[in-house]
Amino acid sequence: MEESLYLNITLNSTLNFTLPPQQSTENSSVNTTAKQFSVFDGCEEMVAAILFDLAVQVFNVFLGLPANIMVMLIIYHNRREPSTSDIFIFLLAFLDAYFGIMVPISFLNLYYWQSKEAWLAIKFVYGVKDTSGPLFLSCICLDRFIAVLFPITFSRLTHIKYRAGCSVVVLVLTFSYASAKTIGGIPHFERIFTAEILMVFSLMVLCNLAILQVLQRSRAGRDEMHPMKKKAFKMVLSILAIIIFNYLPLVAMFPFQDSYTPDVFRCYIQPVGFAFVNISSSIQPLLYLTRLEKVPYLSDACARRCSSKKPSEPTSA
Repeated sequence: MEESLYLNITLNSTLNFTLPPQQSTENSSVNTTAKQFSVFDGCEEMVAAILFDLAVQVFNVFLGLPANIMVMLIIYHNRREPSTSDIFIFLLAFLDAYFGIMVPISFLNLYYWQSKEAWLAIKFVYGVKDTSGPLFLSCICLDRFIAVLFPITFSRLTHIKYRAGCSVVVLVLTFSYASAKTIGGIPHFERIFTAEILMVFSLMVLCNLAILQVLQRSRAGRDEMHPMKKKAFKMVLSILAIIIFNYLPLVAMFPFQDSYTPDVFRCYIQPVGFAFVNISSSIQPLLYLTRLEKVPYLSDACARRCSSKKPSEPTSA
C-alpha cells in the first residue's frame, strides 16, 4: 500500500514537473512564428496596392533617375549664374535620384533577399521621400512668393546663406523623420505625416495662388507679360500642378484614417496614396527640363553631331 502510494506521488510530481516546459515550448514556438519577419509587413494577403506602388516606381528608374541627374548637371553647369531656388531644386533632384536607385533594391528584397536589414534601409529611403519633397517644394514656393509679392525684401535676402540655412533645416527634419520611421514603435506615427502634409499642402497652394493672382494682375492692360514674370508664372503653374496631382490624394485620404480598418489603411490606402507622391520623382525633373529654353548638354551633343556631318555636295545636272 505504501509502495503504491509512493508510486502515485512520484508519477504526479513527475507529470507536474514536465508538463509546464512543454507548454512553454509550444508558447515560445507560437510567439516565434508570430514575430517572424516579413517584407510585406503584415500585408501578405493584400499585396495588390504594394505592387501597384512598386510598378509606378519603375518610372522613377527609367525616367526619373536620368532626368534628376540631368537637372543636377544643368544646375552645376549654370552655377556661375544661379537662380535663388537652385539649391532647393538641386537637393530635391539629388534625393529623388537617391530614391530612384533604391527601387531595384526594393524588388530584389521582396522576391529574393527577404532581408530585414535591407527592408529597414528601404523604409529609411521612403521616409526621406515622404518629407523631402513637400518641404523643398515649400521652400521653392516661399522663395517665389517673397520674390513676387515682396521684391524689396527679396532683394535683401538673395545671399546663398539664407537658402543654405533653410536647406539644412529641411535636411535635419527629413532625416529625423526617416530615422523615426525606420525605428518604428511610435504611436500614431502616421498622423505626424498627415499633419505635415496638410500644413505643407495648404501653404503651397495659398502661396502659388497668391503669386498667380499678382502676376495676372500685373498683366492687366498689356498685350504681353514681361519675360521674367512669364517665366515665374510658368514655374508657379508647374509647381501647383505637381502639388495638386501628387499630394491631393494624400490630403483627401489620410485625414480619414479612422474610417478604415488598420489593415486596409496600411495595405491599401497608404501604398496607393504614396504611389502618387513617389511618381513626383519623375514628374518634377521632367517639368523642370521642359521649362528650360536650352538644355546645355543635349544642345552641345546635337551641335557636335551636326558639325561632324559633311555638307552634302551639289548634285550634278
